[in-house]
Amino acid sequence: MEPRRIFDTIPEKFDKWRPRYCSEAFEALIARTGLGPGKTVLEIGPGTGQATEPILKTGCDYLAIELGGHLAGFMRDKFSGYPNFRIVNADFETCDFGGEKFDLVFSASAIQWIPEALAFTRSLELLKSGGTLAMMVLRGDYRTPDEALYDEIESVYDEYFRPEIPYTQKFDYGRAADYGFAGLQKLEFHSQREYTADDYVEYLGTHSDHIVLKEPFRSKFFGGVRAAILRHGNRLVFSDTVILFLARKA
Repeated sequence: MEPRRIFDTIPEKFDKWRPRYCSEAFEALIARTGLGPGKTVLEIGPGTGQATEPILKTGCDYLAIELGGHLAGFMRDKFSGYPNFRIVNADFETCDFGGEKFDLVFSASAIQWIPEALAFTRSLELLKSGGTLAMMVLRGDYRTPDEALYDEIESVYDEYFRPEIPYTQKFDYGRAADYGFAGLQKLEFHSQREYTADDYVEYLGTHSDHIVLKEPFRSKFFGGVRAAILRHGNRLVFSDTVILFLARKA
């Protein structure tokens, strides 16, 4: 299975366990783009809407494009109460938007699954003059809060992590200017997450390269991670950095 389609196999689990983004990041995005009624927004790859509702609540004219059929269906059910919500189940790389242009093209971690040059050039084409490309990504750090636990979990990865489809995505968010964008800004916001052993195993099971683990490695890997956290008081803490990149179409 194509790696970017793997998430579509677990929509309910994805919705429950994937982390949300801190409110400060959305406040900055909305303030700097002037989102509100009359503004048009395209969200690329919303998944099950981890970053969608703060955008919808502005009253903008919102359209999502989601590759996964199950994820798109989940989104329709979840946000059906918003009259400004639309979604198409299609591939951003090839979709015909019928000449529609947007004030904001927005992605929370999904744009990295698209080849870099195509992602930037298509986004630029779809923006109105003066429109904004906003890309949000979360960088999680559980090493700093507990380095000993981090080392134990890393040893479990070394011994048992053998995915059939490894994660190989490479995307440089900072290269927007190379593709015709202007005024690149990078804003950072900080928050924390905390997991029990059982909860963290569930969360790991929503990562594309972890979903596809096969036996005998699967049980040993997830069991090893769970045991390591239990030995450290059944508590794993992430110090998160939410990074918001903003770039403008001149």
